[in-house]
Amino acid sequence: MSKKILIVDDEPHIRLLLAQTLEELEDEGVDILTATNGAEALKVIQEEKPNLVFLDVMMPLMNGFDVCKTVKKELAMPDIFIIMLTAKGQEFDKNKGLDVGADLYMTKPFDPDEILEKAQEVLGL
Repeated sequence: MSKKILIVDDEPHIRLLLAQTLEELEDEGVDILTATNGAEALKVIQEEKPNLVFLDVMMPLMNGFDVCKTVKKELAMPDIFIIMLTAKGQEFDKNKGLDVGADLYMTKPFDPDEILEKAQEVLGL
């Protein structure tokens, strides 16, 4: 079964940048999925069950904290590795992210190499 990565961000250029960063994993059979807001992300997560989610914090309809909490605590899908992405590096955000079950926290602007390495590590590639 192919591995899946979901990219969730309301900013098109960030989605594109992440997709381009991860596209070489498609050669290894990884599917790259995207969602533009938290509500859409939840739908995709429930339907596709991605292995890894890059999740933006600040989004319309439903923020990243709420999405993460719903996935980890309400839907009880602990196997989905969630990396929260945020432009703010404040400790409060970090702690909140960890409280809702985020596996990792990365700040924007992010290092593409770091994103790729982390994805390979999480997916066991």
